[in-house]
Amino acid sequence: MIELNCPNGQTVLFLDTSTSLSANSASVTQPVTASDAHFLAWTSDGKAAYLKVDSLGAPQVIRAYADGAKDILAIPDFTYDLSAKPDSRDFTFTLSRGLGYGSELYLAQHDGRISTLLYADPYNYISFARWSPDGKQIAFIKTPDTQTPFTVGELWVTSADGSNARKLADADSGHGYAANWSPDGKQIAFVVRENHENEDANQLSDALISNIYIVDVETGALNQITNFDNGRVETPLWSPNGNTLAFTVVLNGRMNVSIADMFSGEIKLIEAESTCCPVWMRK
Repeated sequence: MIELNCPNGQTVLFLDTSTSLSANSASVTQPVTASDAHFLAWTSDGKAAYLKVDSLGAPQVIRAYADGAKDILAIPDFTYDLSAKPDSRDFTFTLSRGLGYGSELYLAQHDGRISTLLYADPYNYISFARWSPDGKQIAFIKTPDTQTPFTVGELWVTSADGSNARKLADADSGHGYAANWSPDGKQIAFVVRENHENEDANQLSDALISNIYIVDVETGALNQITNFDNGRVETPLWSPNGNTLAFTVVLNGRMNVSIADMFSGEIKLIEAESTCCPVWMRK
């Protein structure tokens, strides 16, 4: 799925990667013709995608299929985040009723016709709520409900029914760096802001100094993976076997992709040229 920034707004396309890209014959479909369409998440089976459409007109959250079919979901139009439960049609969605109202996390069943409040926080925005691989827990980052763009937030985890909510660690917040479960569901990798005292870093992304940490979900034990003292890292991504983390590093205004070996601790630069945004491919 590709989200394009067009002159009239955002639009979303399905791209069939099994067709030839080099011959310009790739199969491309547009699930909705609205000029304001935003990708939220794939369904757990990968056959459709959740989109938010017409945000400024008559906003809706829909499930769109490559053949043009779509389901309109019975969830609030001010939903800003959504995550599909593994091996299920259920999903979580997160919403806020405005600045100063915090946020709420719900479980949706039967296409949203049944919604159950899992967790609410009147002082923080819940960001990047993500299911554990076995569907038994949900991790999310709390972002303080303020007008400060970049802050120090918190990484939390809760049971699938919203019980046993607990803080795991402080985390960077506001930059859009999601925390990620390891494939075995035992650890979470995330970004930590190091320069808490620097007021400039509350307003300017370039002032951020950060590193990647992992936390043991059961014990809460922290392990620092990178040790940058003059730069920032972006969302860490686990390899399918859980042995390696890939991530973007920004040093002196230059972006590069690196990987971290979970056994040796070695950090390796992938490409000397300017690069960003790694994604693992599963075969």
